[in-house]
Amino acid sequence: MTSPRNRLSPFEVNERAACMCDHGHTCSSFAPGHALHLIQARMAAATPLGWADALVTDADPVSGVLHLRTLDGEAVTVWNAGGAALEAPSGAPVALHRDYGVLAIGTARYNVAR
Repeated sequence: MTSPRNRLSPFEVNERAACMCDHGHTCSSFAPGHALHLIQARMAAATPLGWADALVTDADPVSGVLHLRTLDGEAVTVWNAGGAALEAPSGAPVALHRDYGVLAIGTARYNVAR
């Protein structure tokens, strides 16, 4: 004879999940602008035609917003929570992967939201 199983009702979640970078810790999200996922980095590395060279025209370390100007003359604004704006001051050369949202500053790679 089997005994009846006690089933607990699920609790409703009323709060929104927040990334740990909102609290000064390492990003816990792979959403655009947060932590760079390994697959995202590999896809960007495997598709070299998606990269566009650019110069930083303005970087705001407080908000994480970077204003870029590609060598084609296109103005692009990106956001990153992981400190990309601290690494790339105005006038710094960078590369932006348009398809996968990866910003390369030297050897460092950042996930960015456009």
